[in-house]
Amino acid sequence: MDFSVNEEQAMLAESVARFIDNDYDFDTRQKIAGADAPFSREMWRTFAELGWTAVPFDDADGGLGGGPVELTLMMEQFGRGLVVEPFLPTIILAGGVLRRAANRMQKDGWLSALIGGELQAALAFAEPQGRFNLVDIATSAKSVNGRYRLSGRKSFVLNGGEAELLIVPARTAGGQRDRNGITLFAVPGDAEGVARRLYPTVDAHSAAEVVLTDVEVPADAVLGEVGAGFDILEATVDEATLAVCAEAVGILRTMHDKTVDYSRNRVQFGMPVGSFQALQHRMVDTLMACEQLRSLLLWATMVAANGGSGAAKAISALKFQVGNSGRLIAQEAVQIHGGMGVTWELDIAHFFKRFTAIETLFGNSDYHLDRYIARLG
Repeated sequence: MDFSVNEEQAMLAESVARFIDNDYDFDTRQKIAGADAPFSREMWRTFAELGWTAVPFDDADGGLGGGPVELTLMMEQFGRGLVVEPFLPTIILAGGVLRRAANRMQKDGWLSALIGGELQAALAFAEPQGRFNLVDIATSAKSVNGRYRLSGRKSFVLNGGEAELLIVPARTAGGQRDRNGITLFAVPGDAEGVARRLYPTVDAHSAAEVVLTDVEVPADAVLGEVGAGFDILEATVDEATLAVCAEAVGILRTMHDKTVDYSRNRVQFGMPVGSFQALQHRMVDTLMACEQLRSLLLWATMVAANGGSGAAKAISALKFQVGNSGRLIAQEAVQIHGGMGVTWELDIAHFFKRFTAIETLFGNSDYHLDRYIARLG
């Protein structure tokens, strides 16, 4: 399997890395995270001007025709910079559904604005009773006089408070856990009957609880085919899972490198703590875990880029290992830094918080181990 990147992909990774180094340092990130708004609108416009919001979309839709490789390269750097702007919820999740399911008219209406940085969107797929099970959807959509009436509750909607467009999976047929009967709807965020409660998350991002009470949308709000939305939803969330795994790899390698640098400069008993053999062994263990994770990330990315049924299994294997190995790397980094490793002023604490959120996002290690085993047959 060829793990090399082409010239355009290398240029993309380098441009994001330079931006993180020069324009998105930790102090800048902290100012954005500490502001009243969930993210910087000015920074988001910069993302659009640089073309990053266009990366995963087809040329015919105004995008750059990128795929899993390009997203992995970008998200790894976003992890290194602890980026709080809503690239994941708007471009990968909501945008992922639109590029897979929307018709030409719908793409012209929403996708152009999304790519241009003018539209914020969110995918409201999780429900309180569902835990990590995507198919567990109780939100209903009933056909009434040529329109659809949606009612239900969506939990932990990333970017849900800022989204002007909500992508809502709802059940038009079948039982609560049937794969068939799930339909995807595009719902305006300000539609009558939509109630949202915005809250900050522990990792300086934002989410919302969304309640739909008899929300009426026209028939042309349906994305794709009625009752056949689950495969699109699953493929989109798999792509998002791969993306946050890449972000986690960027976070974890940064935590390791910063811990090694700290151990060289922190003097205890008259010598750098990095000279103590016990700590050297621990940092070698975390380096090995980082290398293993990046190798697994490259493999899962190439499997996803080649398509086929093996992609979901590879992504679950990666997410399982991110949870297991990542916990070791992150906890060792905090512990070797000592008490200052959990302070607001030190970046290690914020890397740890973001990794902790990623660890359970889209399913924890136990969930993905079960999913991987189920797909072995």
